[in-house]
Amino acid sequence: MSFMRHFDKDIEEIKDLLLRMGALVEDAIQQSIRALMERDATLAEQVIANDDRIDHMEVLIDQRVIELIAKMQPTAVDLRFVAAVMKTTPELERIADLAQDVCERVLELVSEPPIKRLVQLPRLAEDAQAMVRQALDAFVRGDADLARAIIARDDEVDQLTVDSFRVLLTYMLEDPRNISAAIRLTFIGKYFERMADGATNISEQVVYLVEGTMIKHAEAKK
Repeated sequence: MSFMRHFDKDIEEIKDLLLRMGALVEDAIQQSIRALMERDATLAEQVIANDDRIDHMEVLIDQRVIELIAKMQPTAVDLRFVAAVMKTTPELERIADLAQDVCERVLELVSEPPIKRLVQLPRLAEDAQAMVRQALDAFVRGDADLARAIIARDDEVDQLTVDSFRVLLTYMLEDPRNISAAIRLTFIGKYFERMADGATNISEQVVYLVEGTMIKHAEAKK
């Protein structure tokens, strides 16, 4: 095996680790949504308990990236890959932490009377989950167009968060007994919004990886 082929193999192994970490994060999001909608305390506790596995994956990926830098002299493109990975894994870890935060609020909600039917919050949760999944797909495939499409969706999620808060505020004003649960649901809405922000940040790294263009804090333009 040549020097460069061995280097390519290391990159593919890091991508595989990133995908495995991403799969754990996606599962945490999905299970946190299910725990929320079904008011399932046992499932919420399980998501919280599994967070250590994701933390371990982040440390493992960091170690592999550092080893890669230490033993090889990568090209400019390869250095972008290394930089993108090192910025992506903390985003995934934060997203998993947010799923854990959702479940902690669920544990509090199960002792509260159920609030009225929610429309915006489930949609917000599903959109955040989809953005995380697509951001990982874009990273692995090196798809800058998909990454830009994900970035463009962030405003929609922000608007859903505002809409959800307005509905919850209405419930609080209608009946003070709703205040405690509605406040917790407002927090949950913000957690899902931050997950979408994390997917946006990962997508910005994809554009940087593919095009060498830094678009953070700037509008994504073709």
